[in-house]
Order: sequence, then C-alpha cells, then structure tokens
Amino acid sequence: MPGKALIFGVSGQDGAYLARHLLDKGYEVHGTSRDADLADFSNLQTLGIREQVRVHSAMPTDFRSVVQVVTSAEPTEIYNLAGQSSVSLSFDLPAATLESIAMGTLNILEAIRMLDSKTRFYNACSSECFGNTEDGPASEATPFRPRSPYAVAKAASYWVVTNYREAYGLFACSGILFNHESPLRQARFVTRKIVDTAKRIAGGSNEKLKLGRLDVQRDWGWAPEYVEAMSKMLTLDKPDDFVIATGQSHSLEEFVDETFKALGLVRSRHVETDPVLQRPIDLSVSRGDPSKARQLLGWQAQSKMPDVIRKMIAGQA
Repeated sequence: MPGKALIFGVSGQDGAYLARHLLDKGYEVHGTSRDADLADFSNLQTLGIREQVRVHSAMPTDFRSVVQVVTSAEPTEIYNLAGQSSVSLSFDLPAATLESIAMGTLNILEAIRMLDSKTRFYNACSSECFGNTEDGPASEATPFRPRSPYAVAKAASYWVVTNYREAYGLFACSGILFNHESPLRQARFVTRKIVDTAKRIAGGSNEKLKLGRLDVQRDWGWAPEYVEAMSKMLTLDKPDDFVIATGQSHSLEEFVDETFKALGLVRSRHVETDPVLQRPIDLSVSRGDPSKARQLLGWQAQSKMPDVIRKMIAGQA
C-alpha cells in the first residue's frame, strides 16, 4: 500500500521529480527546506505539484529539527537528497560540503534509530566516489577512490549507511547514481550551461560558450528515470545498494557537439576553452555498470545522452 514519504531536499531536481513520482503512486509526500515559509519551491511549481507536497522547515545538519520533522510526518520512507551538490563548489567549501552531506546523513539515521522507527531510508550517494573508471565501468564492488571534497563526503555517507544497516538492522540503502540531467538542473551545472547558452546563440546571441576540459567522459542519464530507481530500492525485501547508470560514456565535447547540432549550429564557431574553469582535479572517465539494478530492481535507463539533450532543449520536465 502507498505510504508516507519524507524527502530531505525536495526543492532540488531529484527531490521534485521524486515527489511527483511518489504522488503518482498515491503516496502522501512531505518535504523539507531550511525555511519552508520563505522558499519558493520553484521546481515543484514547474511540475505543478507544489500544493500537493506538505512542506516543513528542517535541516539535516540540525539534529533537533530532524527529530521534529520525522516525529511530525511519521513517514514510512525517508529520502535523503539534501546537501551541497556541486563538485566544483566543494573545492571552495570543503568543510561545509562534508558537514551537509556526511553529518546530515548521520543525523537522519540516528533519528530513525533513536525513535525506533521502522522507516525505510534511501541515501543519495554518487558516482564521484569511484573516481576514474578508465579500467572499466564501476559496479557495486568497485573500490571508492574519491577525488574531490564532494566525493569524500558522499563516500562517508555511504559508509555511515552501511554501518547503521549492519549494526542496528535499519532498512537503509544507498543509490550510487551517475550523472543525470533535466531542465530542472541548477544553472551552474555544465550540462544546463551548455544547453541554455546554445539555445541563446540559436536565438541570435553573439556570446561564446566558455568551458574547461572537453575531453572528460561522463555517463549521462535522464533524471526522471533515476528517481524511479530510488523508489524501487525501498520496495525490496532486504536493503541493498545499487549503481544507477546508463552504462555508456560520452565526452563533454560530444555532449557539446550533439547540443549544437540539434540546434542547427556548428560548435567550433561558438565554443572557447578557458583554463580558469578547470577543477583542481577532475575525473577523466566516469561510467557505471547498472547490471545489478537491471536484475534485482527491474530498472534500466531508457534515455541515453542524445535523448537527454533533446529533452533538455525542449524543456521537457
């Protein structure tokens, strides 16, 4: 039977799509924001579900507020999608990134344990934990080699979930998601920057698209499909962790070429590289092996990189 879901980070890309997905399944959906009275929840508004989501003021880094919202909402499922989400920004804010992700995850798990709740818990982990996957696509058995403060924080959250699952018997899962995009992605993310800039150029703008490295390869999927995998994890008989990916990688240069081609433009006339935009350290290749998700969850990515670009250009939410 559909239950009650509490989504930490409901205002973000994944939180909004997950809220819509769970509402479609008949769930009562609750979400949190630092200040629910002042937040505009624009992504929920875009999806037309703002009035259907019950919002609360809470921060995962504030244990008292976590306990209060869990006690108030009485969820059957909790999804932790909150925390600082930019790899690039994590190099400037390493301490804040670690606290928002690792401590936030710990606080939610400890609240579930302390309240003796039977709530099922999903934690948003990240493909960044694997580091480079040049030797082959990463599976659930691939060792972590994080190469950014963000990746370190996500790896810590993964091990906290594992510890609470094994030590206290909590139903707690981590989804190790590779890159997944949509029009709801924040403007500072490179895929959104590429699509938005290319659309303005196609509309007559004389600006140049400035990027860092174009040779990096990523496994890009469609965000609305990835939140379905999150939900499926909490329907299992036993908790487990899963890599969620398309299994295909493309270079950023290919992503740019595909975007400009879809708009009738030639990339070489409009794109410049800028060393200032390069990260202190970056992943050359990132690709996932979603075999386990296909076998145990019945989940498989339907949209690959060209599909993702076309949907972003069309503004398909």
